[in-house]
Amino acid sequence: MDSNFVVAVGAVVPIFCLMFVGVMVKKYQLLNAEELVHINRMVFKVFFSIMMFYNIYNTDLATTFQPNLIIFAAVALFVVYIIAFLGIVYWEKNDKRRGAMIQAVFRSNFVLLGIPLVGNIFGDDKIAVTTMMIAIIVPLYNILGVFTLETFRGHKFSFLPIFIQVLKNPMIVGAIVGAFFLIAGIPVPKAVLKPLGQITAATSPLALIILGASFRFGSTKTHRPQLIFCILARLIIVPAIVLTAAVFCGFRSVELVTLVSIFCTPCAVASFAMAQQMDSDAELAGNCVVFTSALSCITIFGWILLLKSLNLF
Repeated sequence: MDSNFVVAVGAVVPIFCLMFVGVMVKKYQLLNAEELVHINRMVFKVFFSIMMFYNIYNTDLATTFQPNLIIFAAVALFVVYIIAFLGIVYWEKNDKRRGAMIQAVFRSNFVLLGIPLVGNIFGDDKIAVTTMMIAIIVPLYNILGVFTLETFRGHKFSFLPIFIQVLKNPMIVGAIVGAFFLIAGIPVPKAVLKPLGQITAATSPLALIILGASFRFGSTKTHRPQLIFCILARLIIVPAIVLTAAVFCGFRSVELVTLVSIFCTPCAVASFAMAQQMDSDAELAGNCVVFTSALSCITIFGWILLLKSLNLF
C-alpha cells in the first residue's frame, strides 16, 4: 500500500507544484494579463508543435500505434458526449449554459496534463503512446466543441471549414510533419534534434506554470447547481464509467494511464476561450476550468492510487 501511495503522489504532486508556481507568479504580479496571453500563445503555437513533432519523430510506430486504444478512446468520447448532450438538454433550459456544460463534461485538459502524468509514472521514454493519442483526441475535441457551441447559439454548423481549421492546429501540424519525417525516413541532424528535444522538455512545465497563473475565480451564485454537476461529471462520473469499461476491455499499464489522462483530468482551458468567443456562458465555463483543476489534484490522485492498488499498472 505504501508503494502504491508513493506512485500516486509522484504522479500528481509534480503537476500541481508547477501550477502552484504559476499561482505565485500571478500573486506577485511577475507577469501581467497581456504578457500571459502572449506567452500562452507562444507555448501553444511553437512549443506544443515542436513537442508533437519531436515525440512522434522519435517514436517506434510498431509499439506506439495502438489501434485498440484509439478505437476505445474515440468511442468512449463519443458515448460520453452523446449522453452529456441529451442529459443536459433535458435538464438545463438555458442555451448558453447548455453549450458550456456539455463542453465541461466531455472535454478534458488532456493536452496539458496527459504527458506529464504518464511521464511522472513511467518515465519520459514511455510518453509516445500518449503523444500519439493527442493527435487523435484533439481534433475530436475541437470538432465536437464547435458543433456544440454553434448549435446553441443558433448558427449553422459547417464541417469542412472546421476540419480545415483543425488541420491548421499547431499540434496537429507538428504531429503530421513528425509522422511524415518518420515514415519517409528523413533524417534530422543531431545538431537540430537536440534543441528540439530541449524545447520539448520545457513545454509541459511551462504550460502548467502558465495554467496556474491564468486561474481567475468568478461568481458562482447564478450557476452553482450547474457548476456542481459539471465538477462531479468531469472528475467522478465519467472517469468511473470509462475506466471500468477500459479495465474490462483489458487495458493496462501505459494505455490505461493514458485513458486516465484523457477522461480523469479537469476541464480544458480551451473550453473557456471558446465559450467567450462563441456566445456561450463564459463565466460558468471559466469556473468549471478553475474548480475542476483545483479539485483534480485530489481526484486524479485517488484514481491513480485505486488503479495501482488493483495492480492494473
